[in-house]
Amino acid sequence: MEVARDSFLKEGYAATSMSAIASELGGSKTTLWSYFPSKEALFAAVLEAEIGRFRDELIATLAPSGQVEDTLRRFSTALLGKITHPHSIRLHRIIAGEVERFPEIGRIFYERAPKQTQKRLAGYLGDAMERGQLRSTDPMLAAQQLVALLQAQLYPRRLWGVETGTQGSIADEVEAALDTFLRAYAPDAE
Repeated sequence: MEVARDSFLKEGYAATSMSAIASELGGSKTTLWSYFPSKEALFAAVLEAEIGRFRDELIATLAPSGQVEDTLRRFSTALLGKITHPHSIRLHRIIAGEVERFPEIGRIFYERAPKQTQKRLAGYLGDAMERGQLRSTDPMLAAQQLVALLQAQLYPRRLWGVETGTQGSIADEVEAALDTFLRAYAPDAE
């Protein structure tokens, strides 16, 4: 899987071939095809492995303990740190560059990453809304809005190569996003 990941990150989706991966692994193309019936299936497995490494850590940050603000800060810091990591940025660039020719990779990525992240975040937010810790509304919309706030500054600058940033930049952006989000979703006064 590591060889395939490195090949996709270095060469891009279109330029990566099953033959080249099999050759680098020292095996036959037939053996590789027995595990992955298509390049699309291999790419999906690479995406799942990349996402899977982060998924458990991200889910753990949403364990309801203490203040909602603290939980959302942990989640937001982990999420923004991941999506602005050089490997993630490279993967996002590859997907954006290839999606017109290979629309399926956009769907694969969306289904396994942004959609799942928002779904899990919406679950946490919905529970917080039920406990009266946040204003009761559509938790999926709230999740989408928080993620959008987190992607407002640093992520596009890194995606387009404008800046590499520092951990301080992540902390600053998390605080700005949470300030806006928590004001918008403050519980209704009784």
